[in-house]
Amino acid sequence: MENRYKINHLDVKRKLKILSEFIDDSKVGYTRRPFTKWNMECRDWLINEMKSLNLEVEIDASSNIIGTLKGIDSNLPPIMIGSHTDSVVGGGMFDGQIGVIAGLEIVSYLKQNNFSLLHSLKIVDFTAEEASEFGISTIGSRGMVGNLTKNELNRKGPDGKSLKEGMKSIGGNPEKIKEQALKEGDISLFLELHIEQGPLLEKSKKDFGIVTGFVGIRRYRIEVIGQPNHAGTTPMSHRKDALTAASEIVLAIEEICNQDYDASVVGTVGRLNVEPNGPNIVPGSVCFDVEIRSIHDKTLDRISHKINQKSAEVKKKRGIEISLENISAVKPIKIDDAIIEGLEMSACKVGNTLRLSSGAGHDGVQISKIAPVGMIFVPSKDGKSHCPEEWTDYEQVALGIRALLNSVFYFDDNIEKLLERRKGIEDY
Repeated sequence: MENRYKINHLDVKRKLKILSEFIDDSKVGYTRRPFTKWNMECRDWLINEMKSLNLEVEIDASSNIIGTLKGIDSNLPPIMIGSHTDSVVGGGMFDGQIGVIAGLEIVSYLKQNNFSLLHSLKIVDFTAEEASEFGISTIGSRGMVGNLTKNELNRKGPDGKSLKEGMKSIGGNPEKIKEQALKEGDISLFLELHIEQGPLLEKSKKDFGIVTGFVGIRRYRIEVIGQPNHAGTTPMSHRKDALTAASEIVLAIEEICNQDYDASVVGTVGRLNVEPNGPNIVPGSVCFDVEIRSIHDKTLDRISHKINQKSAEVKKKRGIEISLENISAVKPIKIDDAIIEGLEMSACKVGNTLRLSSGAGHDGVQISKIAPVGMIFVPSKDGKSHCPEEWTDYEQVALGIRALLNSVFYFDDNIEKLLERRKGIEDY
């Protein structure tokens, strides 16, 4: 019966095309960083779309946009659907955006067909899901569950403004984050549709990925302090070159993360700041960020220890100063079996599925602190993401929205029973 639920891929295409116009065209690809004018234009459009569907629209303390469709039973905790519309620099058209559009399309379908859910349905555009200029990611969802510290809110970006100021500039109220934070039981379930950002679905010719868990992510900032000096008159044996020392650590991180572990590992150094940054000056200081990811927390512990050891070796050998700062740490998350099975059953009614873990961080990691979460992936062409070539066919996005709609119907009827069963197992 669920196959009759139609989602118009042309409407999905139209909305994605509109979002693709709110970009910083001074940069490659589709760049829409949080707290910028392009971000604000996108948010204004989204708020108007939500209001056109007669949703109750609010901006919470953490500056997330939330549209609510009232359900039949106001005593039931709402079901939440969400994602993000911010992007990395030089990103694509689909990462995050399809999850927000999925929420709009599902509400549109329910209204057009006069279908009322038992639970209220909340559609969320989370603020700053991608790694930000403040050194942390999933900012809006962190705030929603009260997981933003004062130190994080006071962090300064490259323009000298704090995260707190950025959130205020787009309608947030950081002073009330703790007061408004959601607690366990405030929502019954969080669901998200997202592109895979990897090659497995396309290679296996599967329509959907049913996500079984999220990797843990740790970020560090390493600062290497040497001695700036004249590039022509300073002998090689007398140099304290911060960049060559930093390069030694960067290459060691690649080697460390290429070793065999109990779980797969990836490690990345994606940004370096070199001072004085002149062609005829020996680099005096280098600051760079390191990110490591794995589904196993103990594996992350081992890698962190090895990076610390290597940094200490380079410091001693080269006679320079090296400091390592823990920026953020997110633990791996396993998704509840009952949620995986419900998503799988719902998605199988419109396509074929593959179970897989997510190597990317998502807002669901934060929301999992207060409620069960579930995620459906749709294929990414050639496994590309975070680049202008990122692509998923519009028809495939629409099919993913149908799978998510099936899931909403299923969990609207069953989530309380599933949660009660889980509680019984835990209490046993």
